[in-house]
Amino acid sequence: MEELMDYDEAAANFDPVLGLEVHVELATKTKMFDAAPNEFGGEPNVNTTPVSLGLPGALPVVNKKAIEYAIRLGLALNCKIAKSCRFARKNYFYPDLSKNFQTSQSDEPIAYDGYLDLELDDGEVFRVLIERAHVEEDAGKNTHVGGEGRLQGATHSLVDYNRAGVPLVEIVTRPIEGAGARAPEVAAKYVQSIRDIARAIGVSEARMERGNVRADVNVSLRPSPDAPLGTRTETKNVNSFRAVARAVEFEICRQGKVLSSGQKVVQETRHWQEADSTTSPGRLKSDADDYRYFPEPDLVPIAPPVEWVEEIRASLPEMPAARRKRLLSEWGISEMEMRDIVNADALDFISDSVDAGASPAGARKWWMGELARYAKDNELALADVPVTAADVAELDGLVTSGKLTDKLARQALDGVLAGEGSPADVVAARGLEVVSDDAALGAAVDEALAANPDILDKIRAGKVQAAGAIVGAVMKATRGKADAARVRELIMERAGQA
Repeated sequence: MEELMDYDEAAANFDPVLGLEVHVELATKTKMFDAAPNEFGGEPNVNTTPVSLGLPGALPVVNKKAIEYAIRLGLALNCKIAKSCRFARKNYFYPDLSKNFQTSQSDEPIAYDGYLDLELDDGEVFRVLIERAHVEEDAGKNTHVGGEGRLQGATHSLVDYNRAGVPLVEIVTRPIEGAGARAPEVAAKYVQSIRDIARAIGVSEARMERGNVRADVNVSLRPSPDAPLGTRTETKNVNSFRAVARAVEFEICRQGKVLSSGQKVVQETRHWQEADSTTSPGRLKSDADDYRYFPEPDLVPIAPPVEWVEEIRASLPEMPAARRKRLLSEWGISEMEMRDIVNADALDFISDSVDAGASPAGARKWWMGELARYAKDNELALADVPVTAADVAELDGLVTSGKLTDKLARQALDGVLAGEGSPADVVAARGLEVVSDDAALGAAVDEALAANPDILDKIRAGKVQAAGAIVGAVMKATRGKADAARVRELIMERAGQA
């Protein structure tokens, strides 16, 4: 492992400058330049056409919906939308793009000159300037066989072209200066904000575990804020917020050690190693000239009408930051509690459950408690947990109405997760509903008191806490289905204390 400088020392001795390139896969039905399905998963190489495979004579056609989504995303990032833009060919060897170039945008992106205001954990607002957001196609996926699943040590590689041609928007920042020691936090918060916006405006599923959102993380160090920019490295395809922060932190520590030793940082791409939170060398980093960009001869320029752009602008929903502030007030929770919800990626699920009829406290309890634990234990994203917002609202309603205790509700939830139906279905099938009938409860209380004759005397003598033993006995006899509050009332009535 490379030698590192202590992070606090590196942040004190150098000024870190970041550059982030975030790739957002667009959730169109078909690919960017052909009619192949844009679907996640499936057998390798089934979602392809001659265009996807780069076969001779195949001609691309621009996906209008992808352009609409790109404009939508650009507007949400406070960008200007180009009156005219065009595609270009970006040339270098792509084993997973068989035509051997990527159709992208070079000096004429569809969106430019934007910004994004980030709210950091302590409430500070940090503005990141966005240079451009351009449209391009994704590459396929290489699977390296042998070794540890990476190129190093592999015996051979397999290529799946299902992802080749999927529409992307690449969002490129201007140099991010002034973050100082908070650079890792700023980087992670920026990527998270992009993810949240893409999801909120409906242009992408934005699931990082599926690669819908990926970040290339550029880091350089300089002696002071007024010094020229240092030599940067680019850590490729980082796909979690934690990994983004750790990649920045590692590169600051690594480059700090290199520079303090009198050596030079090599301009290169680097690979993120999740296992030990490090980066490793890739290839020497190319500059734009090395890609030999030239206009794509098979595609005409795109000139989105101003009226269309304004229609898209008017259709934008409430942005995530504004929504969080509104829900913070409506739900009556603290900023720390909201941060926990956001960090757990549970905001949409809780909000949808509240919209379906759950109380904010109840929805938060189930999603942040039992369901979060289930997701963790089963190595799932919350989105893949087999429970709907309507299920949570129904479960919360059963508890609020007194038909279920929390303990019984957890059993009902277990049934829902097991595929036994809705909470009401599970309650009916398993006979879980709270017993609140006075006749049944009275009989159970009398039986428990008969088995513990001294309890009544203790209660009558003023030791009302002794009633807990009878409540416990009744709950045991009814397998936890008795209305505990009503049981206590009946005991007090028997003792003449009502």
